[in-house]
Amino acid sequence: MKKKLVWALILVIIFSLIGCSPSESTETKTDGDVIKIGVFEPMTGANAAGGAMEVEGVKLANKLYPEVLGKKVELVIVDNKSDKVEAANAATRLVDKEKVNAIIGSWGSSFSMAAGPIVMDGKVPAVGASCTNPLVTIGNDYYFRVCFIDSFQGVVMANYAFNKEGAKKAAIIQEISNDYSVGLAKFFTDEFKKLTGDENAIVAVANYNTGDQDFTAQLQTVA
Repeated sequence: MKKKLVWALILVIIFSLIGCSPSESTETKTDGDVIKIGVFEPMTGANAAGGAMEVEGVKLANKLYPEVLGKKVELVIVDNKSDKVEAANAATRLVDKEKVNAIIGSWGSSFSMAAGPIVMDGKVPAVGASCTNPLVTIGNDYYFRVCFIDSFQGVVMANYAFNKEGAKKAAIIQEISNDYSVGLAKFFTDEFKKLTGDENAIVAVANYNTGDQDFTAQLQTVA
């Protein structure tokens, strides 16, 4: 699976670069024989563990394939700090200051969504390895992904609960400050209600915030 992901990232970036016009790919972006790839991930904060995995994967791909189209690939790694505002700042740095040719990231749909308008305005192609919220790419011709989306995950989970486990009722605990969590919960809810034919199939919804450590209240709500 990891090898497939690495190859997918490499191929998407290659095709993105091939698709750029000469003025976009050589005059303003490429410094001599170097192609700059921005790596846009949460390296600190609540999502640091996920971001670290993706950064290591990109580094491995760069080690295995240090050149693309006869040009050296240079990684520019920035930390979006698991924060929407910082994500926008990091994306701005990659586009405006570093003048990267393409961007990989981010772990966490919220951060990719924050970067969306920036990569679109800068006309810099971005590829997400794990940003599954459909809103990351909707209306943005410069943001792509190599993974499934939440509408697929939510439907699969609802079908498993209903068809495999025989569940007729369900409760949801969601990270209310996280677009990924909220979106996934919604797709699950819609499909589960459809399968059961019961608008009251979701018996409880409990919210928590990023960084919370005590979930007693949420568990009492759904118990």
